[in-house]
Order: sequence, then structure tokens, then C-alpha cells
Amino acid sequence: MQIISKSAAHTRRIGKSVARKLQKGDILCLFGDLGSGKTMLAKGVAEGLGIKHDLVISPTFVLLREHHRGKAPLYHFDLYRLNIAGEILALGYEEYFYGEGIALIEWADRLKWLMPKEFLKVELVFLGPTERLIRLTAFGKRYKELLRKIDEDTRH
Repeated sequence: MQIISKSAAHTRRIGKSVARKLQKGDILCLFGDLGSGKTMLAKGVAEGLGIKHDLVISPTFVLLREHHRGKAPLYHFDLYRLNIAGEILALGYEEYFYGEGIALIEWADRLKWLMPKEFLKVELVFLGPTERLIRLTAFGKRYKELLRKIDEDTRH
């Protein structure tokens, strides 16, 4: 599935729309160049979960920020500064990826061999100064169903 975002605010609204379909245990893996809108999408997801979007900042200097004030906990990972995938093992990442919250992982490509088998892949690609291509790809049965629901929602 592909969506063209016309602005940062539009990217945030897309994240909010995606969040309405999420449930505990879901994993979103975000991919894209620096400045492509990953954190803006994360703000929208947070807002859709009932978390104030201004509380969501890029956790670049820490690997994880937890937000517990929404319909489900949001575990916001930013792996930009991760040098080796093994560094995330010390966090006990399994509890966050496969626990009672929603895991949103920026720079998910850095997970390498720790990439979950099932997740929703969200790629953000520059099309212009404010436009982005947002490509959603499902890996696993749950995420195929999630993608179908998101697609239905965006068509109406």
C-alpha cells in the first residue's frame, strides 16, 4: 500500500489513522533517510493512541522512550546511534517487542538479525521538499489484516 503525504501535518495524520487500527503487541518498523518524517509519523501514532504528540520526540540520544498514557503503552525506539544490533539485547527488547504495548522502531534496518518475523514495515521516501511516499508492507497474518483495515480507512 502506498500513500502520498503532502506535508509534515499530513504525515502526522496518517500516523494517527494507522494508530486507530493498532492493538497491543503490534510492531511498526520505520525505514527512511534522515529527515524523511519517521518521527512525525511516530507523533501521529502517539496521538492516535491518546498520547500527546508533543511528548514524542526523537529519542536519538537514548534507544527507547516509553509512553504509558494512551490506550496502550507506546515503546518508541530510535536506533540511529545503534552500532551493533547486539546492543539492543541489553534493553531486554523482547519484552517491548512482544509485550503488552505497541513497539514503534525508527531506523529498524539496524536491527539486522533481531528483526521480528512479523511486523508492519513503514518506508518513508522523499518526493520533494514537503512530499513523502509512505509505503506500508505487511509481514505476517496479523499485519496483512491490519494493512487491509488501514487501506479501507484511507479509502473512505
